[in-house]
Amino acid sequence: MAGQRTMQLGVVFPQTEIGADVSGVRAYVDATKDLGYQHFLAYDHVLGADPEHYAPWDRPYSAHTQFHEIMVLFGYVAAAAPGLELVTSVVILPQRQTALVAKQAAEIDLLTGGKLRLGVGIGWNFVEYEGLGMNFKNRARRYEEQIELLRRYWQEPVFSHKGQYESVTAAGINPLPIQRPIPIWIGGSAEAALKRAAEIADGFFPQRPLEGGWAATLAQMKAWREAAGKDWSSYGLEARVNAGTGGPDDWRQTYDEWQALGATHITVNTMNGGLVGPDQHIARIREVKAALA
Repeated sequence: MAGQRTMQLGVVFPQTEIGADVSGVRAYVDATKDLGYQHFLAYDHVLGADPEHYAPWDRPYSAHTQFHEIMVLFGYVAAAAPGLELVTSVVILPQRQTALVAKQAAEIDLLTGGKLRLGVGIGWNFVEYEGLGMNFKNRARRYEEQIELLRRYWQEPVFSHKGQYESVTAAGINPLPIQRPIPIWIGGSAEAALKRAAEIADGFFPQRPLEGGWAATLAQMKAWREAAGKDWSSYGLEARVNAGTGGPDDWRQTYDEWQALGATHITVNTMNGGLVGPDQHIARIREVKAALA
């Protein structure tokens, strides 16, 4: 499933490893812009679990892991680095009120001049759902209705909706975003998540392929999308270069492999390689940019 599309290059904000000092955040944002990266992607968590209380805790994040609140962060980045596309990868949608996500996303879209890409997922952290007052068990079932609602909020000044899980009566957000609707991308690794992404999203964040590897997985997603009556040629695909480790040859190989698979975007992730503080992460994104130039 080859296709030599020009990929847009971005960075993953290494928020778990650079500290909370605003000067470090600003330095990283400035470096992203100055180095010519085109988009700025951030992960999302609101609450972290105490691993001692929930032992054995085998998840990648806990209460000891730092996460900035993603929409507030994006308001800051929009002012600090005009022109960067901002990407959530991913907002845990079912643990949030849909109307509030619609409102916040519309505001970020306005602040960026129409450069928000909203990645959404269902998440894995039941502790977070409990703290936010949302039902963890039915999150997948609520998710598709939320996506439908988001698109209506962004396009219709006033509307009514009576669904299985949500109701809106003659209401709407104001102002509406610049993008109508804002692109919604989906992340996930289970087959059901990939099928959902192909059928209802505007793009996809690959995590793990189905049996047969990525070429076979993307061929299956193309078939699902076309069976749903939608065009594959305009569908987005965001790959990841794991640059916390390895060197220029490794980074270039990953870049070339995903370009051959038809990816539209690729993002440099410098976490999980022992780098500490903003300076080390900035130095690494500089190295990667040079390697991929």
